Amino acid sequence: MREPEVSVVIPVYNEEAILHAAVVELRENLRDLGHSYEIVLAENGSQDRTRGVLEKLSARYPQVRHFSIGEPNYGAALRAGIERARGSIVICEEIDLCDVDFHARAIAALRSGEVDMVVGSKLLPGAEDVRPALRHAASLVYSRLLRVTLGFRGTDTHGLKAFNRDAVLPVVRACLVDKDVFASELVIRAYRAGLRVEEIPVRVMEKRTPSINLVRRVPGVVSRLGKLWWAVGRR
Repeated sequence: MREPEVSVVIPVYNEEAILHAAVVELRENLRDLGHSYEIVLAENGSQDRTRGVLEKLSARYPQVRHFSIGEPNYGAALRAGIERARGSIVICEEIDLCDVDFHARAIAALRSGEVDMVVGSKLLPGAEDVRPALRHAASLVYSRLLRVTLGFRGTDTHGLKAFNRDAVLPVVRACLVDKDVFASELVIRAYRAGLRVEEIPVRVMEKRTPSINLVRRVPGVVSRLGKLWWAVGRR
């Protein structure tokens, strides 16, 4: 089998309810884009029947691959998925988004050779964030915190990203913080490495209740932001 052009990497945690339907729909939409592709599903510490669904999907569809890291760790799963990706273009997705409009725009930008990374921002003018107001407010506060403490030059680090794998893989390997702050470190380091980063507005709508409660995440995020500042903020 020839190497795919596009690898879509998706961390999954306790996604039994929506996983099968989301992957089937994603396959159909990726096929319509006309690029060779693979879907890399990075399971991390699920306690439901997610792993069983993954086994069935990978057995049925040759474009679907999966692995497990054995602990609930979004950042470690995303990093491992990027490392395993075979495509020259890597798209980091969320199982409850699978935004094919973003895929098409990001791939076109990367193919042009003018950018190395495309970030889908839910905070740019023209974006539409139809999540609950508390989650939107949390994203605004988090982005502001990154700008004030770390000199972040963009508007968003979480959610959809696409990049040329060869250009960004050294940045991935330099990252030191995991879990939900890994994505922020990746984007911040990409800017600092002089990579050409472009943000584009996206529409974000939740398809299911988040698997991890927002309030319970706060202490861990604050702690890991401290580690991120120690890793990159002093430079």
